[in-house]
Amino acid sequence: MTVSLSPERSPDLQKNYTAEEYLALEVTSDIRSEFRDGEIVEMTGGTPAHNEITRMLVVLLTMALRKQPYSIFVTDQRLWIPEANLHTYPDVMITPRPPALKPGRKDTVMNPIFIAETLSDSTEGYDRGEKFAHYRTIETFQEYLLVSQYQPRVEHYVKQAENQWLFTEYSGLEARLKLSSVAVEITLADLYEAVEFEAS
Repeated sequence: MTVSLSPERSPDLQKNYTAEEYLALEVTSDIRSEFRDGEIVEMTGGTPAHNEITRMLVVLLTMALRKQPYSIFVTDQRLWIPEANLHTYPDVMITPRPPALKPGRKDTVMNPIFIAETLSDSTEGYDRGEKFAHYRTIETFQEYLLVSQYQPRVEHYVKQAENQWLFTEYSGLEARLKLSSVAVEITLADLYEAVEFEAS
């Protein structure tokens, strides 16, 4: 998703918000925003390819995990990361069922085992760097996918031990990846089924 500071949501760009102020604004707003340690950052819509890939990933996970004790969330589910003082909205997230909720809230989860982000030009650096670092502070978090929307390529990170992650890259529609946190196998041909790539 494209992320930009919203002047309507924060006319004083120097103002620091509390998490409680952010949540009060967020539940009444039509626009989703991320809370980054006092700063409110608006999240705008993605491209059709971004949405098709994210939708298909959710479909594949849902079909594979039917009747299993997991909840699959897409785009609109807020995640709280206490150590980073961050409220954010991953593109796709899996938690054990029932999900653990932020104390005092019924709308904010905090125990994902799997997160996927479909990369955008405006957020790719954040998703790879600072955001991934924040995700790694979550004790339950085990697996991360970064999915390109411009070519059939997926970057796959699996936690091996404390501060140790295994990276594997998959490219080409014939590639097939196996998730570690849940028993799911995904082909890139299925993941990118609704996407037409521009000729290089």
